[in-house]
Amino acid sequence: MVSGWRNGLTVLAVSAVLPACAPLADIFAPSAPAVPAQWSGLVEELRAFERRIGFRATDNFLGFSAEHRSYAFCGYAPQLTLPYSYEDPVIHWVDAGSAEECGSFGTGMNVYFGRVEALGESGAAVTSAMIASRLDRFMYLVVHEDCHDQFDLPYGIEEALCNVLAYRTMIAFSDERFGPAAPEDRAVHRYVERESKRTRATKHYYEELELLYASHARKAISDMSLLAQQTWILARAGSSLAWRGGPFNTVVLASHMTYSRHYPFLESVLEAHDHDLGRAFAFFQRVDRIKPSPAAVMRQHGIASAKSAEFLRAYEAAVMDVMRQQLAREEAGPVTR
Repeated sequence: MVSGWRNGLTVLAVSAVLPACAPLADIFAPSAPAVPAQWSGLVEELRAFERRIGFRATDNFLGFSAEHRSYAFCGYAPQLTLPYSYEDPVIHWVDAGSAEECGSFGTGMNVYFGRVEALGESGAAVTSAMIASRLDRFMYLVVHEDCHDQFDLPYGIEEALCNVLAYRTMIAFSDERFGPAAPEDRAVHRYVERESKRTRATKHYYEELELLYASHARKAISDMSLLAQQTWILARAGSSLAWRGGPFNTVVLASHMTYSRHYPFLESVLEAHDHDLGRAFAFFQRVDRIKPSPAAVMRQHGIASAKSAEFLRAYEAAVMDVMRQQLAREEAGPVTR
């Protein structure tokens, strides 16, 4: 989880929710092998593989901290809202150490309380929760968090991108390191397949809710009808996603949508580069270098505040436009005379 969570954790843990806060599903999946006792050796091997892709070195996960087992986060928003992402200011992220304490902040609201094993982009240490998780999740956290240190993209793009890159990196590393017949390799492939499906399911249910909220905005349906239909959609979403983290509500769904909204397109960019991680990584770095600045996007659209859902939408759209233009140029190939 990162930012709105990132700006949630990073504001919270500096202010407590989620850079690297990766999605929370199946953290302790029993089907995967355990994290090896010599976890530092695994981190070193992963880092060496990352460098082959083009990653710069990071300060993440270089040591162990007994001080933190995991990091708690708490967010809440009004029931009749559908946040854009975890960065949407309609979600209030606060510091709370328990579900009960979190609920006391958001009485009558949609509340999301949870814990993550690690915070990235802060030179964070390995926690006991990371080591107590499973091998696939541990690998995911390391690569996903290291990925965040490679870019300065909008979090709504960067979260999805770092999942695309992490999943493909995990598979390539595992195939090479363990081999196709190994239980470790099979576990990694299962993890990636499962989480990719959940990502697409998240996007599907969020977009279903978006249509519902659009009808409500046009006053085509009442508040009561909105809440009734929303409850039905969220129940199906929670079941489809095998959600086990408390009430599945709009704050939960919007937070996970941060990782899902642009995932299919970003995955298609990797496919357009023949799943070559080095080439794809270089492409995304180039987009990062030439993207418009937040200030330019605000001027273009007459947006007064960067702390608004309007800005989040516009900034992400602008960067995605640059990405599509660059991809189209690549696909067109060199101009010949």
